[in-house]
Amino acid sequence: MPSSDPHAIRGSWATLLLPLQDDESIDYGLLADEIDFYSAQRVSGIYSNGTAGEFYSQTEAEFDRVNGLLAEKCGVARTPFQIGLCHPSAQVARERLRRTRPLRPVAYQVILPDWFPPSLAEVMSFLEAMAAAAAPIPLVIYNPAHAKRRLTPPEWLELTGRIPGIAGVKLPGGDEAWYAAMRPVMQRCSVFIPGHFLDVGLRQGALGAYSNVACLSPDGAQRWYELCQSNPPAGHEFGQRVRAFWTATILPLVTERGWSNMAVDKALAVAGGWLAGLTSRLRWPYASMGVGATDRIGAAARRALPELFA
Repeated sequence: MPSSDPHAIRGSWATLLLPLQDDESIDYGLLADEIDFYSAQRVSGIYSNGTAGEFYSQTEAEFDRVNGLLAEKCGVARTPFQIGLCHPSAQVARERLRRTRPLRPVAYQVILPDWFPPSLAEVMSFLEAMAAAAAPIPLVIYNPAHAKRRLTPPEWLELTGRIPGIAGVKLPGGDEAWYAAMRPVMQRCSVFIPGHFLDVGLRQGALGAYSNVACLSPDGAQRWYELCQSNPPAGHEFGQRVRAFWTATILPLVTERGWSNMAVDKALAVAGGWLAGLTSRLRWPYASMGVGATDRIGAAARRALPELFA
């Protein structure tokens, strides 16, 4: 059963994409517009410095300015926000936490140290220290499919049993056996899955998604989440069409064409057309998808999923 805690982190959370100018500097004016748009659509929350936020490319000064702007804007709009501390270096992640505590996010997102696969004891040491430094602000652990160390359901159960500061985990999801194994973890924290599996995850006890569908349509993804709450069969029917579109149009871009996840996320946002001035440009050395590709994605999405753009 999903958590009954009214303060549990849940819903359709939108990622803060990094708007870039021609010289690859951050367009902070457009970033402010992006935050305002998310807040106006009443998304469940906004999180910074995920994969689509190109966290790995930011200087410390850029990190501070991005998250300061996020906190300022969300404070005015009363929009929940999470700060991504994601960094391959545990030392940098911990220092970022210390600097941003005054911003008071509802949670911090972290990844595991990523230069060499950490042992479970090393994972425990890292998360215990981060949770202690963040308290009372909780942690959300982002453990993507490409992480050096992929944690198993028994390991998640051990971690959440020993570290009460873990409020959520952000995972690729799995089959019914995986969800069955994760149910004891769901009693302790919020489990989040990818956006195109939203209805499946909710039916199995997850509490929401850090949503790739929200890259395409933030307000459409939020409406889908609310439909899943009010009318689960209708939400599931729409989810089947979302996954058919994803399988036919989006996944081959990664599995067959070799595009990065962040290239696809930015292309989805440009295809959605909800933020004027946003381009699919990524910071060097990663390649960006062109206008022709984003136009094709947008046309295919509007044919398959017109409800997202209503």
